[in-house]
Amino acid sequence: MESAADADAAAVDCSADMFAEFPPLEFYPFEPLPEFNPSPAPPPDPIPGIDRPAANPSPNPSPNPSRGYNPLLSFTVPRRPRRGRSQRNVALFSRPMGSFGGPDAADGSSVNVAASAVVSSDMGRMKIDNANFSATTGGAVPDASDEIIVINREATAEALTGLSAGFPADSLTDEEIDFGVLPVIGGIEQVNYILIRNHIISKWRANVNNWVVKEMFLDVVPKHCHGLLDSAYDYLVSHGYVNFGVAPAIKEKIPKEPTLSKSVIIIGAGLAGLGAARQLMRFGFRVLVLEGRKRAGGRVYTKRMEGGNPSNKLIAAADLGGSVLTGTLGNPLGILARQLGYPLHKVRDKCPLYNVEGKPVDPNLDVKVETEFNKSLDKASSIRKMMGDVSQNVSLGSAVDTFREVNNEEMSLFNWHLANLEYANAALLSNLSLAFWDQDDPYDMGGDHCFLHGGNGKLVEALTENVPIMYEKIVNTIRYGRDGVQVSVGNQVINGDIALCTVPLGVLKSGSVKFIPELPQRKLDGIKRLGFGLLNKVAMLFPYAFWGKDIDTFGHLTDEPSRRGEFFLFYSYATVAGGPLLIALVAGEAAHNFEILPPTEAVTRVIQILRDIYEPQGVNVPDPVQTVCTRWAGDPFSLGSYSNVAVGASGDDYDILAESVGDGRLFFAGEATTRRYPATMHGAFLTGLREAANIFNHVNGRASRIKIEKSPLKSAYSCALLLADLFREPDLRFGSFSVIYSRDDPNPQSGAILRVTFEDQTRKGHDVLKPDQHSNKPLFQQLRSHFNLRQQPYIYTLLTKEQALELREVRGGDDMRIFHLTEKFGFKLIGRKGLGPNADAVIASIKAERSGRKPASNLLKSKAGALRQKPGGTQQKVVRKAKIMGRSSGPGVPPKAATDGGNMMGDVQNLNQSIPEPSVPAQFATEIRQQVENIGILTDRSQIRGGGIFHGDKVQESLHSILP
Repeated sequence: MESAADADAAAVDCSADMFAEFPPLEFYPFEPLPEFNPSPAPPPDPIPGIDRPAANPSPNPSPNPSRGYNPLLSFTVPRRPRRGRSQRNVALFSRPMGSFGGPDAADGSSVNVAASAVVSSDMGRMKIDNANFSATTGGAVPDASDEIIVINREATAEALTGLSAGFPADSLTDEEIDFGVLPVIGGIEQVNYILIRNHIISKWRANVNNWVVKEMFLDVVPKHCHGLLDSAYDYLVSHGYVNFGVAPAIKEKIPKEPTLSKSVIIIGAGLAGLGAARQLMRFGFRVLVLEGRKRAGGRVYTKRMEGGNPSNKLIAAADLGGSVLTGTLGNPLGILARQLGYPLHKVRDKCPLYNVEGKPVDPNLDVKVETEFNKSLDKASSIRKMMGDVSQNVSLGSAVDTFREVNNEEMSLFNWHLANLEYANAALLSNLSLAFWDQDDPYDMGGDHCFLHGGNGKLVEALTENVPIMYEKIVNTIRYGRDGVQVSVGNQVINGDIALCTVPLGVLKSGSVKFIPELPQRKLDGIKRLGFGLLNKVAMLFPYAFWGKDIDTFGHLTDEPSRRGEFFLFYSYATVAGGPLLIALVAGEAAHNFEILPPTEAVTRVIQILRDIYEPQGVNVPDPVQTVCTRWAGDPFSLGSYSNVAVGASGDDYDILAESVGDGRLFFAGEATTRRYPATMHGAFLTGLREAANIFNHVNGRASRIKIEKSPLKSAYSCALLLADLFREPDLRFGSFSVIYSRDDPNPQSGAILRVTFEDQTRKGHDVLKPDQHSNKPLFQQLRSHFNLRQQPYIYTLLTKEQALELREVRGGDDMRIFHLTEKFGFKLIGRKGLGPNADAVIASIKAERSGRKPASNLLKSKAGALRQKPGGTQQKVVRKAKIMGRSSGPGVPPKAATDGGNMMGDVQNLNQSIPEPSVPAQFATEIRQQVENIGILTDRSQIRGGGIFHGDKVQESLHSILP
């Protein structure tokens, strides 16, 4: 298989564009708003062997209760080039600081909550100056535990370091909450924990060759916060955020013999498998890695190329797989390179383009078309906000084609940018989800894109040191159960306690590895929904670098749209490979056609392109001394390059693939199991560290002992039942509007939930796409089809009690109330699943208040009782950024919920039928639907951006409010 691996090695060029730099910003820790906690849970039993305070779970209706009060962080973010040539324009984003946290960091419906705390400095500490402080504390003088600590004067810089490592500046990640780092989420204690966490990360990042110990921080962390220091240190070390890698001080911590009786079998010696193996060995596990190839690294493969005569021998290291280290500010692979002393070469931004004839593209035309390309992406982003959930079933390609405004002369240049986008995602644009193709953008780490001198194989070599690996072991069956795991390799069976599967998504899709028992349907569906694309390369070693050494990239255009990705981008490795190496990329549809193209013909085409470009400049293009063509789709150990969010999928599917099965017997890692960093080398490596921590925590019983209770609102069905139950007896009802709020709270600014009901009229005469049918039809045709397919009878918004009472007094019927709500109040009407955590808190408060009232009927009593059942074991994630509305229940419904879903939804329908809700007048409902249908025939693009669904441009983005 070595020859096949050499000639047909697969490629996963891992590049995720990062923030070029972080400008200065001020870090303001805020005292959180009071949290709703109807029934605090008792503290759990202490965990043996963990020297720190045990966690005290605190139920909270918010999916992540630390996020409701985030200040806004505004800074300049370059448009993400993702891979290939960087883009010129810069956009200004204003995003919640917490949106850089866990998978549910941003929910698409964030509310800017005004902070009531002002931070001031006093005697070396910052104290909270709150107008309401005396009222909430009875006038008592706060003790030390009520103060925000000051570790040093670099809190801002350390917050940015934490941000680059994936931690929000002012809140906790779900992973931290699940680990139990704090007994109570929120408050001053959380702020102090974050400061300590960021300080530990920054201290280690300053010298990654050291092993940091807790004693280093005892002098700078006040004694009353030493418990927080224990929590932060234990979490960061166990989860591989500090003290990881291949530095001598870190390798010394790996015991010579296992200290635990448990054994772990790791399938796959890629970056995920190697990262997990080293971490598990340090924890004391018995580890065995099984690899089907003759080499380690998986889709990271550096091939030694050589040629020339004995007197002038040429040698170069060619990265045929993952090649670019992206975001080196926080990239763990960049940390490995620092530990090894390997230099990095920044990929320079200069990227000249050449047209079909080989002539340089006019710079003015280049800028014009690139600007138009970026505008088309901006318009696609705007329209997906209007479409809500429907955009999940629409392709990015259809949206870009709809908004494209270029003439025939500019088309080949526009297609080059499309090819670059297909390279970034290893997929045809017609297969990418409009809603979530860029769902990982908020998690860019920051820093430059770099090449590693000598190739990334040097990192793989360092990671394999002293790791027990069995090569050429092709796994065909994984059995898992209560008594352990059995991994079958041909006629050999290897027994273990736990298995970690790191095979690529393409292998999982093929079914070549059989799982007994079969994987849960939820995971099988996620495997099917996610896309797994293709990128191929032609590596060429020349006698000399005829293209010069002042550029790292250049591009080539083609007239044929179907071949736009064929040799569209060239990478020069002459400065890092040890020889004059040039690599041509093949992306999109061309990458698939390339699989069956004879290598000689492929090389001939590339050489002709190079000669068309350089010979008119008087530069001779010699024949290469050695060439290699990759065939990633034909490699049985990868069957493709890297993952993407296909039409019908979402970021949730990455989480689903990451879930363990078999009660902690079978775990999963790899780039397709991280929604933050998919399709990247560092993403794969980080999932290995993640799963090592999960295995360690499971074995130590942490998963069952420390768990922050999840709100029942996180179940889509429970939420539907609860809202249907509460709106059976609304506190206000006028026209088509119903409002619920807390009657016991006299504050007119307290929260309220408003619901608008409109008639569900059956519409005929339109073609409807099947759920699994994708189309390249114009965007608005897809929108109309999917709207016809899926109807939603209710739309909601979160407002105050005072605003609800004011809305009731508006005269002129429902039309005027809608106008008042959207124009005067500035609210958007959204679907139930888009209400977000702040509305969850209001709903939970109303539910708790009403639980003390006498039920109106036995039916209500039975339904309220049904709501008290615990949700399924799998929590629903809140999708960030691109996902403007909540996702469909399909991907996120726990197995049990999926089983009972039909009956539960039936109950909701019966509730609605038992007490009929008033409906929007037929004329009003018809007007709404007519507005939606008109979108399908709009031709004026300014009208798309500025037109409104009901009235005015403030509700232009609320199309999703009447879609599921």
